[in-house]
Amino acid sequence: MRFLTFFLVVSIFYLTACRNNGFDNSPDIALQFSTNSVIFDTVFSGIGSATRRFKVYNPSDKKIRISEIRLAKAENSKYRLNIDGFSSYAATNVEIAGKDSMYLFVEVTINTNQDMLLEQDSIIFLTNGNYQDIKLLAWGQDVHFINAQIIGTENWNKDKPYLIYNSMLVDTNQVLTLEAGTHLYFHRGSRMYVAGTLIINGTLDEPVILEGDRLEYMYFDVPGQWNGIWLMNGSKHNNFNYAEIKNAVIGIQADTLADTNIPTLTISNSKIEHHSYAGIYAQGTTIAAFNTLIADCGYYALALTIGGSYEFYHCTIANYWQNTFRDSPSLVLNNYYEYEGQAIIRPIDRALFANCIIYGNKKTELAFDKHPEGIMNYTFENCLIKISDDTERNENNFINTIYNQDPIFVNTDNYDYQLDTLSAAINKANIDYINSYPQQLTYDILGFERLINQKADIGAYERKNN
Repeated sequence: MRFLTFFLVVSIFYLTACRNNGFDNSPDIALQFSTNSVIFDTVFSGIGSATRRFKVYNPSDKKIRISEIRLAKAENSKYRLNIDGFSSYAATNVEIAGKDSMYLFVEVTINTNQDMLLEQDSIIFLTNGNYQDIKLLAWGQDVHFINAQIIGTENWNKDKPYLIYNSMLVDTNQVLTLEAGTHLYFHRGSRMYVAGTLIINGTLDEPVILEGDRLEYMYFDVPGQWNGIWLMNGSKHNNFNYAEIKNAVIGIQADTLADTNIPTLTISNSKIEHHSYAGIYAQGTTIAAFNTLIADCGYYALALTIGGSYEFYHCTIANYWQNTFRDSPSLVLNNYYEYEGQAIIRPIDRALFANCIIYGNKKTELAFDKHPEGIMNYTFENCLIKISDDTERNENNFINTIYNQDPIFVNTDNYDYQLDTLSAAINKANIDYINSYPQQLTYDILGFERLINQKADIGAYERKNN
């Protein structure tokens, strides 16, 4: 009797378990999806896209078996699927447990010389005789493809973008000129090495843009997507006008002093933003900057190290970095380095900041790393600076300085560093510098005239009242 009872209990349990673990074969079953379409931003010709993913949900309490998942164009599709770790254009008998889900991954490659610029397809799901689909859509972009190349004297223009893989080098004594509207995309880990000369001839309406190759909107302010521009030993006479250098590790690294009479880098009307380490990292070089914004950097916006000679006029250095903790100031000056336990002193012959804003979200945004036996000649004239109370200052180095007054930018969250109406920087510039450099400073970074009322604002942006 006990054996019979035990047998009945086990049988009931077994039948119940089988029924609960069975498949839902209802013809009314419908999968649920986290999206009804997968859209790719512009895909470069011949280069695979970033991977997109979406979820497929089983709404039933029971398991379901998806008889088929496939691309509508099958082996002729430009898309690729990854299903349960396997890359293919189709899969069969894919199971999803009750109230569970699975991820599907999609990539696409378009060759614009033979494919459609607009590539469409769909993913078809067949479950218990029911068809469902997810739309796929991608745009192709033809590019000049630069892969670990050495570049001689050339002119690049805006006919189509340039995509740099595995870095590039502007060779010694060669000149690469980027004309107005030229757009350069750099793949992760790539860098532009410049042993010769780089000329950027952007305009207000058609700046030259250098950035990472992730085109999705969510990446527009993500730092560290490429390694940046490196002006190497021997590089000289580099001139950037209306350049936008974005999303690198170091926007511009300059390590060269090739000509004592002409700056290694002259930069005007440019924006250097969203860099994981520094906007400009200079080592014993010469830089002259006008109407330039350096902003949103993980360590330093501007690091002037191992000596050199520097001039910055009407520049805005604004660092409200939010991605990680930042403990370093926006601007640092340094005149030595350590080698085998010894201090090697390199003088800063000149560091002039005239009519500049140096501000951010740290207690101090200016620091000096000075060897007591070395030379560090610096002047801040008519500048607005955020600086700690214990920083040494005197009237010979800080002339007509505004300390720790918020410049009141329009919107730092949206990276808008124009001056709001009540900014302390309004009408506080020394206009002698504008008169001394009329070609560079008569107009601000947005093309607005500075001296309409014979007064001018500090920083790269001139406030315009309605």
